[in-house]
Amino acid sequence: MIDKRTRLFLAGGAVGTPLFFAVALAQIPAADGFELGPHMISQLAAGELGWIQVAGFTVTGVLFLLTAVGVRRTLTDGPGRTWLHRLVAVFGAGLIAAGVLVADPAAGFPVGAAAETTWHGIGHGVAAMVSGIALAGATLVLARRDLAQGRRARAAVGIAVTLVYLVLPYVYPPEMGTLFALGSAVAWSWLAASALRLATRPAPVVVARPRHA
Repeated sequence: MIDKRTRLFLAGGAVGTPLFFAVALAQIPAADGFELGPHMISQLAAGELGWIQVAGFTVTGVLFLLTAVGVRRTLTDGPGRTWLHRLVAVFGAGLIAAGVLVADPAAGFPVGAAAETTWHGIGHGVAAMVSGIALAGATLVLARRDLAQGRRARAAVGIAVTLVYLVLPYVYPPEMGTLFALGSAVAWSWLAASALRLATRPAPVVVARPRHA
């Protein structure tokens, strides 16, 4: 039986995903010069209220780290038992790093800020890239697990989610910020929902060995 604490850990991503996007979208009206299209959500961290976006990244990353702990405790058999929790952990840690390492000003935001390349801006890009690779890897591992267990339709959806996440932002470059946010929301939600499904797994059947006289 999965204990209560593990269930709470598995729900971390399900809480963090809507929280992150709600916090980000709520900032846009107050962010002078910001447009979700030419700009990326992470650029909000460079604005006057940047600490809010940094907090959004950090809290969400911590929640996904808790999800990774829940996955490690729960997924003890079959495909994914070795790598899924590690990939989720790298994803969560990458979100934290992407928040702490603030993105550089770009494409006219923040208004009046000179576009420049800084060490923390480079670090933000690296952290975001590593986090994205880990996320794509996690969704593919989930698809492989579903396929191995005969859930072909779910595996197909998982592969489609991965492709949407990786390809959608480049379909129409002028709206890359919007498309990247949409693709991320889809992939994060799929990962979070998959973790929640683990909380409903039946307890493993333990067969007692016969005792010899």
